[in-house]
Amino acid sequence: MTTGGLPPKPEKTKSRRNKAVVDENAPLIPKTQENDDAGYDDFNGASFSGAVFNLSTTIIGAGIMGLPACVKKLGMVPGLLAIILTAFLTDKSIEFMIRFSRAGNISSYGNLMRDAFGKFGKALSEISVVINNIGVLIVYMIIIGDVISGTSSGGTHHSGVLEGWFGVHWWTGRAFVLVVVTLAVFAPLVSFKRIDSLRFTSALSVGLAIVFLVIAVGISIIKIISGGLEMPKLFPIITDAASVFELFTVVPVLVTAFICHYNVHSIDNELENSSQMHGVVRTSLALCSSVYLLTSFFGFLLFGDGTLDDVLANFDTDLGIPFGSVLNDAVRFSYAAHLVLVFPVVFYAVRVNIDGLLFSSSRPLALDNFRFASITSTLVAIIFLGANFIPSIWDIFQFTGATAAVCVGFIFPAAITLRDRHNIATRTDKILSVFMIILAVLSNAVAIYSDAYAMTKKKKA
Repeated sequence: MTTGGLPPKPEKTKSRRNKAVVDENAPLIPKTQENDDAGYDDFNGASFSGAVFNLSTTIIGAGIMGLPACVKKLGMVPGLLAIILTAFLTDKSIEFMIRFSRAGNISSYGNLMRDAFGKFGKALSEISVVINNIGVLIVYMIIIGDVISGTSSGGTHHSGVLEGWFGVHWWTGRAFVLVVVTLAVFAPLVSFKRIDSLRFTSALSVGLAIVFLVIAVGISIIKIISGGLEMPKLFPIITDAASVFELFTVVPVLVTAFICHYNVHSIDNELENSSQMHGVVRTSLALCSSVYLLTSFFGFLLFGDGTLDDVLANFDTDLGIPFGSVLNDAVRFSYAAHLVLVFPVVFYAVRVNIDGLLFSSSRPLALDNFRFASITSTLVAIIFLGANFIPSIWDIFQFTGATAAVCVGFIFPAAITLRDRHNIATRTDKILSVFMIILAVLSNAVAIYSDAYAMTKKKKA
């Protein structure tokens, strides 16, 4: 983030009310506006519930659709345990970030990395967030286009919701649908200068994810009663070294499913009482982990070995129950709407980090309307073009999950803890940090190798 050069003003209380924007560590948006010319309304701080919804929306994105496939590869028991372990490591990594941010009076991820590793560390963290989030946002837009207008792959056309309802027309086509969604929904939502302004859409987004979960659970229960489900695989089937390596391909999906670190400081900066941030993180992780565990359990239970890498594609077939087509449309439409509302929350961090990279010595982004509008419109245009001209980036998405995402989520927080500039890390913290880095590097290296080998083999075939 970009601000002036005054020395930091220490907080006298834990309340964020009336906190002014000062120095490089100040939040992007002031709590109150002392300069009337800037045009801000008074803002006394975000509520606990609003912060929970924004952080939960940051977490729950496209990852939810890949987790049932992770459980299929690992088996039901190891798969669910892997989700719980990832949630625990996410909680600890965010705790490290908050603790060192408090010690250094720091209020951005980039400046936290600069405090530990200098300008290079700051730039590296901002580049990682930009790469990860732009890839994620392009994937979101591709999924939205696929769900609403349809897609073709492997010579098979999968009808979108609008095609199924009204048939093939120019106005149900992918390009037109994405233009309408971008101009009518994305453009207004990404124009907010405070992340707390998205709390209501974030609450609706979490609700839509729960709607998807409820439908999946309901379908599973109906099929259990009718005897249409088989016993799921509890543990992985390992036959050779290749099957062992394949287990590690779930790591990027698990990591991506829990990445929210890039918005932690933005949400913390706007929280009225900063002492509530630990509660916000744990409440969000508890909520999202519950949704992930139930979705993974019932998704794998419902489709078994036929579970696809994107479980949403399983809802394009006959479910074998009454009103199956209606439920299919409800699942796909609710998930597409969920991603539409996740988009601006993830976009917020991209804009902040792009500004930090390109305009590190300029005045705050929120106070420069031209710069704010220019960065916003350029990023939206890039994401829109990427979604329209890249047919499928699921493989790229998996590689970014194994590189940029794992750095943002685990390697950087663990490295900051090991650096321990403020001498506040305990022995347990450092041991856990070493474990995080070793686990992240080894597992993702194997995942990248396995994915590259599978892609090469597929091309040769």
